[in-house]
Amino acid sequence: MRLLRPGFAGARLPITVIIAARNEETNLAQCLESLAAVRQIYVVDSFSTDATEEIARSYGAHVVQFRYEGGWPKKRQWALDSLPLQHDWVLLLDADESLTPQLALEIGEAISDPNIDGYYIGLDMHFLGRRLRHCGANFYKLALFRRGKGRFECRTADQDASMCDMEVHEHVMVDGQVGKLNSRLLHRNVTSLFRYIQKHNEYSNWEARVWSEEDGASQLEANFFGSQAQRRRWLKKKFFKLPASSILLFAYRYFFRLGFLDGMPGLIYCAFQAIQCFHVKAKLYEARVSAATNEPREFPVTGGPSHVRH
Repeated sequence: MRLLRPGFAGARLPITVIIAARNEETNLAQCLESLAAVRQIYVVDSFSTDATEEIARSYGAHVVQFRYEGGWPKKRQWALDSLPLQHDWVLLLDADESLTPQLALEIGEAISDPNIDGYYIGLDMHFLGRRLRHCGANFYKLALFRRGKGRFECRTADQDASMCDMEVHEHVMVDGQVGKLNSRLLHRNVTSLFRYIQKHNEYSNWEARVWSEEDGASQLEANFFGSQAQRRRWLKKKFFKLPASSILLFAYRYFFRLGFLDGMPGLIYCAFQAIQCFHVKAKLYEARVSAATNEPREFPVTGGPSHVRH
């Protein structure tokens, strides 16, 4: 059992942090270590079978268990809708992300601006023990916003537990003006390739469903001249239709975006990004074959009776 850090209870940053977790004992302690200046922390777990819950409680975080039964909302939007959030600002983190002292200070200053309702925060990607400076791996996400002003887009309500129990590439939509912070989150993307492959199999299930059945009325507009997220979505929609797009994606990341300069981790990262693209296209093909032959697709769905507890 880890001891509560001195000063943790006397936190001073008036925000609520929501951390989505499932079997994250390897990453969670580093994440919580970085949140010593935060007043309220929720770890939204999914009945982990490792020490995730014990670690979260040892750092003074509130632990909430969430069982996903399909449909919408998913994990983080459910937390935004359901949890008693004490502060006006919310920061969404994954268990493999950490604040730096510089970012914590900048957040404290940024939330005092009455004209801004959300902020994009950049990620410094660490993969297999190395920071990826190339590969196109560094990006921004809208992770900090006023309570009640931000919601995840719903790209499709037809989802199940084989597609991951939390939002994958759905983006937060903010009702108001947004800005961008200079300091960045530390993102330790993978400590185990087994977990990485397992999660990306779920992600490719989700992507295949979204690209074939997208029906969300509040989805982020694909726009080359919009935000980074809008531009990435526009490029993905155009690029995805190209023949051999998986091979082209690897070439783009590894050669054009200089992924080879990141050594072996860069090669593995670029290859897995291309492989996931191939998986999505293969699952879309599988869906078309199943529809033509009237054979249902089979996914290993997990779950049980609905159960949410604090």
